[in-house]
Amino acid sequence: MICKMLNISYPIIQAGMAGGPTTPELVAAVSEAGALGTLGAGYMSPKQIGEAIHSIQKLTTEPFAVNLFLPQHYEIDEKQILKMQQHLNTYRKQLGIPEVDRVPDRQDLFEQQLQVVIDSGVKIVSFTFDQPSQSLVEMLQSAGIIVMATATTVKEAVALESSGVDIIVAQGSEAGGHRGTFLNVKDESMIGTMALVPQIVDTVSCPVVAAGGIMDGRGIAAALTLGASAVQLGTAFLTVEESGASEIHRQAVLSSCDTDTKITKAFSGKSARGFHNKMMVEVERVGGIPPYPVQHVLTSDIRKEAARKGNQELISMWAGQASALARKQSAFELVEGLVQGFKKAVDNVPKELKQVKRLKP
Repeated sequence: MICKMLNISYPIIQAGMAGGPTTPELVAAVSEAGALGTLGAGYMSPKQIGEAIHSIQKLTTEPFAVNLFLPQHYEIDEKQILKMQQHLNTYRKQLGIPEVDRVPDRQDLFEQQLQVVIDSGVKIVSFTFDQPSQSLVEMLQSAGIIVMATATTVKEAVALESSGVDIIVAQGSEAGGHRGTFLNVKDESMIGTMALVPQIVDTVSCPVVAAGGIMDGRGIAAALTLGASAVQLGTAFLTVEESGASEIHRQAVLSSCDTDTKITKAFSGKSARGFHNKMMVEVERVGGIPPYPVQHVLTSDIRKEAARKGNQELISMWAGQASALARKQSAFELVEGLVQGFKKAVDNVPKELKQVKRLKP
């Protein structure tokens, strides 16, 4: 059903990873392969979004989605921010960039971002970080746009369904990058994908997409068996040829093991899973981390310069718990491998289970 709804060949969605990994080339290649590519546009300006969408549309006529961050409500604590700036200046000194001793300005561009997406003719939009209002969902649906949103608990899934979203992405705690939690943020539950998906499937009536820790055909088979209608993968696409991830990020993924990631608020002020490094550990130890998106803005100059200089101790490198399963290949090869791996996983089901008609009491 979801393949027909999204007009795709395979129930596979490439996650909208903001910050650079989802290049137009990656999004187009995924969609051309029969899955659904997604542009991670959360950090992009309206102009950048329009240009990226135009580039994708020149590369493919297949459907693709755009992911946006819903606006966050937060309070400005100037003392907290200036104290954090003092600590962050130690990293700026190391990198040779100007120190900062002020509270940054923050402009909410969500409405402009969304308008560009609508005007560009995109027919699939996904949201994270909050619950879209019913009026927003209805407005998009009246424009022929399919609406997806992220839940990390059953309660959040119920809230999203009440808003009328078409598809719910069930994000398990294994997932790389930012958590989509929007209820009980201060005491958020870290529910694994295998536990979360069937509970959401049993509670809501709309299609559910499993996300978190899925890297190959085995993961797809497991997710669909749990009742998911499709899967969403992010980390697996970080190391493909078309990815915009930095070289040090790619190498960190390719050389990783199962214990290399942790969830932190150090880089953005919002819980996100990535590879632990010096900056993550030290900022957490200092404490007093401003909320998202303030902390994201505070650390942005450091992360950009560190990435430019190849300093992996001072950048955020998001990845999921199954990152060690990532491989160097093209996006087409990855999608093809996912499909073939799924078929193999299904074929490997013990024949005794396939032949069971009725269990004896």
